[in-house]
Amino acid sequence: MLTIGMGALLILIGYLLGSAFGSATAGLVIALLIWAILSLVGYFQGDSILLSMSGAKKIGPDDHPRLYNVVEEMKIASGLEKMPDIYIIDDPALNAFATGRDPNRASVAITSGLLQKLNRDELQGVIGHEVSHIKHRDVLLMAMCGVLLGTIVILAWYGSRFLIFGGAGSRRSSSSRGGGGGGAQLIILVVALVFMILAPIFAQLIYFAISRKREYLADASSALYTRYPEGLASALEKLGTSTGQLKSANKATAPMYIVNPFRQKGMQASDLTSTHPPISERIRILRAMAGASFNDYDQAYRQVHAGKGVIPAASLAAATVPIKTIKLEGEAGELNEIQRARETSDVMWRLSNYNTITCDCGAKLRVPPQFTESQIKCPRCGRTHQI
Repeated sequence: MLTIGMGALLILIGYLLGSAFGSATAGLVIALLIWAILSLVGYFQGDSILLSMSGAKKIGPDDHPRLYNVVEEMKIASGLEKMPDIYIIDDPALNAFATGRDPNRASVAITSGLLQKLNRDELQGVIGHEVSHIKHRDVLLMAMCGVLLGTIVILAWYGSRFLIFGGAGSRRSSSSRGGGGGGAQLIILVVALVFMILAPIFAQLIYFAISRKREYLADASSALYTRYPEGLASALEKLGTSTGQLKSANKATAPMYIVNPFRQKGMQASDLTSTHPPISERIRILRAMAGASFNDYDQAYRQVHAGKGVIPAASLAAATVPIKTIKLEGEAGELNEIQRARETSDVMWRLSNYNTITCDCGAKLRVPPQFTESQIKCPRCGRTHQI
């Protein structure tokens, strides 16, 4: 219904813009044509554009085994037929997103900062959340809604300027000559101009509302896939207390991320975020779950929202899925934060095509791909190495 509301705004803005210039049909055709062209671009190339804008680098199983294994686990738990492509964004901010028009062409991207900060259980929670967006085709829904929003903004921006600078003078002159007919045209002009200003605001509010609805379902799905709601809750706590801003994000792509990527410098993430539900509320719901099913999530949501549910009735299962026992960070096999930082740093050097030379003294020399010399000297011990 929210998506239909955005479509109605697009039709209405095209109709009013056409009416203001004398042909409502022409306005509708132009609006729908722009929307169709942008939709085709978004459907076939939207994921490539988003990944390119974010500067994401694709990895394989040998580049970052821990991340690859976690994504593979969530792929199996969710029932996806194809393994999503995995990308890392070289950014210290803590965030992640999924993209792709369908489960057979899907990708998961995660920042290097998030890889350093999250232990395996927390990483599972975040990846489960993103895989849920792929499973439920949220990435396609948000991409198409983003195209709708973009079309409305384009029409409103250019339409308002044409009305002010190109149509206002001619409408006033026809109004003075044409009496009642000119008065009607002037009313249409004023109504169209007001709507051009308000429509993008309404469309953006609807767009953010759609995003918030899908975030709840993705949180519930992550708890179901991992059987451990605390993993995602703990990850969200770290995301919520981080102060870094993701440099590659913009207002159109913000709802694609697991948390709002825009923060005031030096400020923590606020519960007043408009693109996502409040982080503190999401954490409270996850920690109030008695089990790991959709039904358990819905009951926990009702506790926070005083009886109002969020999961569709058709998705609710009567049985409670038990929460599994998880080993704590620091036990055998779990990397600490320093080890995770080194692991992620090594991956980013390799993905940037740096040559790594390990000196006998223990120093690691990072040689950039554009370095043209045949030898390099270790700054610690002075030993010369062939490249």
